Amino acid sequence: MVISITIELFSASSFNRCSAAKQRVQAIVDGLGEYDAIHYREIDVLDELDYTVSLGILITPAIAIDGKLVFTAMPSMEQLRNHVQQRLDEI
Repeated sequence: MVISITIELFSASSFNRCSAAKQRVQAIVDGLGEYDAIHYREIDVLDELDYTVSLGILITPAIAIDGKLVFTAMPSMEQLRNHVQQRLDEI
């Protein structure tokens, strides 16, 4: 049985800060690349509006891990890395 975590970045393609957030999150995922347990996906809030609203996301960028809203704004690289590492250590 493979245990994994799913990181979802909610963004809007028309916002510059979302583009920067994508690069930062991808860098974290790549930096922890030795883990096959990380699944990463980018979600355009307009394409998946119902899912976005169901998580309570009101602004972008936002980050959910395993279907739960974790960050309502882009965290620092260190905060995100530490949170993801902690979640990986738990599985």
